[in-house]
Amino acid sequence: VCNFMSHEKCLKNVKIPCSCIAPSLVRVPVAHCFGPPGRYKRKFCTVCRKSLESLAFRCEVCELHVHTDCILFACSDCRQCHQDGHQDHDTYHHHWREGNLSSSARCEVCKKTCGSSEVLSGMRCEWCGILAHAACYIIVPPECTFGRLRNMILPPSCVQLFSRNFSKLHCFRISENLQTETDEDDDVDGSPQGSAKDVQFSADSSKQTLKIFDGNDAVKRNQFRLISVPRIAKNEEVVEAALRAYYINDDQQEYELQTFTQQALLSDDVINRNDAAEDSNLGSVFRESVPEAWIIRAKPKDEEVIRIYPAWLKVGMAYVSLRVNKDSTTQTVIKEVLPLLGRQTECLQNFKLVEVLMGSKQVQRMVLDSQELILNRLKDIRKTSIRQMNQTRFYIVENSKSVVRVSLFVGGLPPQLSLEEYTNILKDELAIKTNVVSVSHVYQAQGAVVLDISCFSEAERIYMLVKDTTVNDKPLNAVVIPEVVASKIPQNCCPLLVFVNPKSGGLKGRDLLYSFRKLLNPHQVFELTNGGPLPGLCPALGPSAQGGHEPDGGGPEESHKDDQRAGTPLLRGQGNDLGRVLRWGAGYSGEDPYSILISVDEADDVLMDRWTILLDAEEPANGAENGVAEPEPPKIVQMNNYCGLGIDAELSLDFHHAREEEPGKFNSRFHNKGVYVKVGLQKISHTRNLHKDIKLQVDQHEVELPSIEGLIFINIPSWGSGADLWGSESDNRFEKPRIDDGLLEVVGVTGVVHMGQVQGGFRSGIRIAQGSYFRVTLLKAIPVQVDGEPWIQAPGQIIISAAGPKV
Repeated sequence: VCNFMSHEKCLKNVKIPCSCIAPSLVRVPVAHCFGPPGRYKRKFCTVCRKSLESLAFRCEVCELHVHTDCILFACSDCRQCHQDGHQDHDTYHHHWREGNLSSSARCEVCKKTCGSSEVLSGMRCEWCGILAHAACYIIVPPECTFGRLRNMILPPSCVQLFSRNFSKLHCFRISENLQTETDEDDDVDGSPQGSAKDVQFSADSSKQTLKIFDGNDAVKRNQFRLISVPRIAKNEEVVEAALRAYYINDDQQEYELQTFTQQALLSDDVINRNDAAEDSNLGSVFRESVPEAWIIRAKPKDEEVIRIYPAWLKVGMAYVSLRVNKDSTTQTVIKEVLPLLGRQTECLQNFKLVEVLMGSKQVQRMVLDSQELILNRLKDIRKTSIRQMNQTRFYIVENSKSVVRVSLFVGGLPPQLSLEEYTNILKDELAIKTNVVSVSHVYQAQGAVVLDISCFSEAERIYMLVKDTTVNDKPLNAVVIPEVVASKIPQNCCPLLVFVNPKSGGLKGRDLLYSFRKLLNPHQVFELTNGGPLPGLCPALGPSAQGGHEPDGGGPEESHKDDQRAGTPLLRGQGNDLGRVLRWGAGYSGEDPYSILISVDEADDVLMDRWTILLDAEEPANGAENGVAEPEPPKIVQMNNYCGLGIDAELSLDFHHAREEEPGKFNSRFHNKGVYVKVGLQKISHTRNLHKDIKLQVDQHEVELPSIEGLIFINIPSWGSGADLWGSESDNRFEKPRIDDGLLEVVGVTGVVHMGQVQGGFRSGIRIAQGSYFRVTLLKAIPVQVDGEPWIQAPGQIIISAAGPKV
């Protein structure tokens, strides 16, 4: 069925389940999270075990690789990264995934090489990362401790997310604009042409190629698999080949083939016509004019054995088998199952029977009506699709008292509005039903709210509608937010949040997102283009993150551990000066994300000053005639690294504008540096009179400025990608600078040439002052940049002072 190969002498050690029985061994089905199709070198398909030479899919969460035409047969056995509202278990077992290991991989048990570039071989735990041979992994104790990164992994038992109606892409906030649409109805899934690897055997003249449909659904979609059989083939041989093409290992005596011609295939009535011929006996397939298309059908049965899984009832068995006949209803099945689970004393009304379709991309649940005839239900599913029958199972579930609660972050709203104004916008734009939707938190500064929704379909409707809604010409964005149960986080565990900006620094962010999702819990990894950092801080810090407050006047104050680490940027792009100072490195240059996480875990805590900058313009920024326009309201920004006025900010601004115009070109450091040099050369002849346009007060004292073109306040001893602007020579006028001394250093530069000499290490800046409180008066509009973010500041006051506690 699945191209598994083994030496005869090794057969006794084979423990890997075949693709056709793998779904039956999954206790809790979890759908996969497939990104856009891509080309993956030296990887193998988990379903058919052949190499991925053509376009293929990869799960963004668990390393499953699969051909586009094998995706329908992928087992829904992805990592379980959260509790879905009803589970309650705190011990975690290894989550084994077979194959696609590097050829240098070593087995944890026998210490020999277990990877291969020739075939799918070897096992890896998707949580702790241990590796083992297929014959050795069963010796490993089943409980997983999350491995070396356990102190920074968010344990799945601490995350709750009601995700019934949401795809995995929604749950893990994976940008859908990068997805190629691959819903189950799309042709890419069924690959109607069959695959090249199936078609090639038709060249043999003693064989014939047939199209096989597995039910009415496949006929409607024109999705078939191709099989190759001898020209003189018995009916049973063709049935067996057809079943194998659909990864079904049932007895072929229970199935038969039905024919239809190409004309019938085009007719709307094909399904009814074929149903009429259901009982006809086709005899031998081989005749002079062989129809090219066939449907495989299950023969009717008077009774069957079905498996009932006890879902999240705490019982010691994986499933119970039950014989059903034509009179068996949902109610009689529940009645017979309860005694087998030791629940015979309980009332039938407390339980329901749930049919679960384990699709590779979405696990669908349907509660069966109490009078539903089970045998008819099975017959209907098989008529629709025999493959679907293989992926369908039944659960007995206790009617839960738990309340449905979906939290939805909605961003992109106008900032600084009241709760009432936000609620009115949501009513107008999204028609929210206030009986099931309430605004639980408001983030005024960011123009965002968190909605609490007590109905799955309403949550899904709002989520889908938000994507097509704009308010004041600004698109809204929605993010499903998981609930982190802080009380369940182990004592020594300090989960790390990872924020990735896929647009910055050479556009390598995509690969990093995948790597970090794989190494940690994907709920810890956030893409900054998807609503910014706030959706990541909401569940992590509780609702009061970033100044959010509950509408009724504010929730309890958050208590944070004093030793919590500040964010550890894996820096790409311009923000790498802080990285140099804190010894994270000058920037990311392809290091293994695993070793980076180890470094973060082993890092020491250091204190660092932060600064608040108040910008209070006295004139309107656009220089309106006669001063008719209102001055800008005061603006407050936080500063970690440095703040520049004049030439330094002007270069940043020009670079920023160039990148905004053609973002696609700014994908390499070499190009970015080239643009900086170019904008710098254009300003080489500037006159040095910034000192005439500004006044500086340091700690209440006026400071006379020399002839300069740029004034820079530095908190850290690294500026402009690693230059030492203050210089190392001792100076008895000033203290030796430190990042936690409560002082800022003020330095002047005379122009672009001087800045180039500083960056080349030939000179340092002009030392002007050192202090803890600064007032700068701008007499005209001047470019300003804070930590690399540039703008033009209108005339007025700038006050820089220490911000709260050190971080």
